[in-house]
Amino acid sequence: MALRPSPDRYVKDDYPWWLVALVAIGLVLAAVIVANDIYAQVFRTVVNGVGITVFVTLVAFVLATVLGLGICLLGMADSQVLRQIARFYIEIIRGIPVLVLLFYVAFVGAPALVAAYNFLISPLVTSGVTEPILVRDLSLMWRAIIALTVGYSSFIAEIFRAGFQSVDLGQIEAAKALGLSRYRRFRSVIFPQAIRVIFPPLSNDFVSMVKDSSLVSVLGVADITQMGKVYAAGSFRFFETYSIVTYIYLILTIGLSLALRRTEKWMKSR
Repeated sequence: MALRPSPDRYVKDDYPWWLVALVAIGLVLAAVIVANDIYAQVFRTVVNGVGITVFVTLVAFVLATVLGLGICLLGMADSQVLRQIARFYIEIIRGIPVLVLLFYVAFVGAPALVAAYNFLISPLVTSGVTEPILVRDLSLMWRAIIALTVGYSSFIAEIFRAGFQSVDLGQIEAAKALGLSRYRRFRSVIFPQAIRVIFPPLSNDFVSMVKDSSLVSVLGVADITQMGKVYAAGSFRFFETYSIVTYIYLILTIGLSLALRRTEKWMKSR
């Protein structure tokens, strides 16, 4: 009976033919876009939404990471009240679909936030120092960013929790015995080891947010998907339009996945 190769040998000898195939298909599609006027026109229209997609993804992911880390630290606090609050937040947010959360934040949360802000500054408004803000002053793009931030923060909090708990408890106790403060223990002992566990699932969430950012098109935000919807609705070129939309998203997600995978290998080598 032939023995199966070890995972390390399999990964080492496994040439990325899938990537070669994808690059070949991508080059063929790029040639079609250059040669065909219809595809070229669709591409020039849809590519205008790339900037919005990248901006929404980057800002929402950074904010979600910061918020998720804060929720994780609350969940690991000594106070039972803080731990219960963090668990309540995580379980509630994880149970709401991102699309529903987008609608809720955009049409329920945003008006409530504006009303609360106007209530807090009401003495300044009465004295004529400032003016109250309107709901329309909070753009739909920022409402979408807030929704993605809230939605992903619960998952990222769990990623951080799993990473921190993967650090051997004996090392933490040894750091305490050396007299290191809680901050020094976190910075010098826990985080450097946990980041190697945290990075792979965190990078997966980053790629997922690139794809889920397409949901902001339901609010009329001019991202890649929205630009494609508008063009297809006016020209009835649905096949060409959504083929280009798919092509652009694949370039973004596969390119990002390869870059993050290389970063992960570099971190393991260090």
